[in-house]
Amino acid sequence: MAQPSFDRRRVNGPEESFPPIFPDLPAEPLVTNGKRRDGRALNDVRPIFLQTGLISQANGSAYIETGNTKIACAVYAPRQLKNAQYSDVGRLNVEVKFAPFSSKIRRAHLRDVEDRSIGQLVYQSLLPAVQLHLFPKSSIDVFITIIENDGLESCVASASMAASTALADAGIEMLGMVVSCCSAINDDGIWLDPDTAEVKASRGTLLLAGLPALGTITNLWQAGQITSLDALRCIDACHERFKDLHDVVIDALMQSNRAKQAQALS
Repeated sequence: MAQPSFDRRRVNGPEESFPPIFPDLPAEPLVTNGKRRDGRALNDVRPIFLQTGLISQANGSAYIETGNTKIACAVYAPRQLKNAQYSDVGRLNVEVKFAPFSSKIRRAHLRDVEDRSIGQLVYQSLLPAVQLHLFPKSSIDVFITIIENDGLESCVASASMAASTALADAGIEMLGMVVSCCSAINDDGIWLDPDTAEVKASRGTLLLAGLPALGTITNLWQAGQITSLDALRCIDACHERFKDLHDVVIDALMQSNRAKQAQALS
């Protein structure tokens, strides 16, 4: 009689198993008495943790947390372009990669369309701010790793702020710090900084990126069904939060500068 296959090199599962049973719980409302599930008002953004100097091997780096969105960014610049035609203007490269464990469904190690979409949006947000004419025949490489994902819109906004902070930490000349804010439109009004569940329940989303120091907009991205009036309302709501987001970025850079000065004196 043939013996059953048994792999002694690995932990074998049971011969018989049963699927788990999950009770059908009622869905929790997204908004109750004007407050969202995490206690925020509709026009509030999630608390932001932003710190530089995470990756010591890079010229500049930053780490950002906004709720369940966690992103690390590293900047290697300037790098001389080899075997390339001479150009008076440098090149900005933005590469985004999801960690395999960043989403509920495990991701493959290869890049997909979503990685490239986020990278292109971050690139468009940063390009007007970086003074590439000061880096002839050079490249500025920005590598973004999404450690935990809480929605495409949140990833783009957080990655733009982390990349801008990492560029400043690397000493790259910029016209100003780039900040970004996303919003979702629903029957209850405009939700700022929505999470995944709030994005799915909304009619559409709008993301705004800009330079608060100069009062300019660098990127605007809209998805879903939003009227022109709703789009203008979302732009105004996001623009009102630019000063608060800009203060967070500046405070992170100042703390990093004070830490470097203290380390140099010690």
